Amino acid sequence: MAQATLTVWKFATPEGAERASETLQRLSRENVITLHDAATVSWPEGAKRPKTHQLHSTTGSGALGGSFWGMLFGLIFFVPLLGAAIGAATGALAGSLTDVGIDDGFINRIRDEVTPGTSALFVLTSDTVLDKVKQAFTDLGPSELVFTNLSSEQERALREVFGAE
Repeated sequence: MAQATLTVWKFATPEGAERASETLQRLSRENVITLHDAATVSWPEGAKRPKTHQLHSTTGSGALGGSFWGMLFGLIFFVPLLGAAIGAATGALAGSLTDVGIDDGFINRIRDEVTPGTSALFVLTSDTVLDKVKQAFTDLGPSELVFTNLSSEQERALREVFGAE
C-alpha cells in the first residue's frame, strides 16, 4: 500500500459529508483515488449528538475498521459527556494515536468545528489524482479542510486544489 493520508473535511450542512462520501466511492471505482477507509459524522440541528457512519465498501488492505472509528468518534464527541473518570481511562488509548497526528489538539479542533448543523468526512486515501477529485467535488463544496497528516507542502497543494487557502 502506498503511504495513506488521513484527511478530515468539514461541510456546512448535515448532508454534505454523506454526499461527498458517495462521490469518493465513485472515484474509487473509477481508480481516480484509492479509498482505504472513510467515515462520516452528521450533526443535524437540534440533535444532542452527531450520527456516525463507516463506509463498508473500502479495500481490505489499509482499512482502519469500525473499532478505530468508534474509538475516535467516542473520544471526540462522547467522552466529554461521560466525565473525567472515563476520560482518564481513555487517555492511554488515545496516546497511541499521536503517531499519526491524532492528539488532543486534533480532538479539540474537530470537536470545535463539527457542531450542530454541520457534517464531516474522515478519509484514509492514497494514489489521488487531485485535479479529477477537485472536478468531482466542485458542486459538493467542502467548507474547510480541518486536518491532514500530509506534509506542509502537500497540504498547501491540496488546499490550492480545493480553493481552501
